[in-house]
Amino acid sequence: MRPSIALVLLSVVAALAVGACGESKEDKAKNTVCSARADISKQVDQLKSLTISTATADDVQQSVKAITSNLSKIKDAQGDLSDDRRQQVEAATKTFTSQVQSILGSLGKTTSLSDAKSQLTAATQELATAYQQSFARIDCS
Repeated sequence: MRPSIALVLLSVVAALAVGACGESKEDKAKNTVCSARADISKQVDQLKSLTISTATADDVQQSVKAITSNLSKIKDAQGDLSDDRRQQVEAATKTFTSQVQSILGSLGKTTSLSDAKSQLTAATQELATAYQQSFARIDCS
């Protein structure tokens, strides 16, 4: 038996429709950037919630590692973004990375507990400000 032409055409249309439902490289890159951006925000909030009495070196290191990992994901995805979005993400990444390096470079240069508390408070506030001035401005809607 020969399949009818209508059945063959219906099969072709269905196959094309299913194929069109996949994400484009640009959509995948945007989702990667937005997911990483959301996790950076979460990590910044976690760091802000730490106090000198609740903070452990491990807590801080885990958040910093997560932020670093997210920055790598963002950098890897940038190439598949549209030109405008890529420029925005590149600028945000550069700004945030520079500010994080500056903040991390200033930490741990104290000997007293009260100075450490002040440094932690200032560093987490600077980190939150760096996030607001860079990644928070990226539209993920």
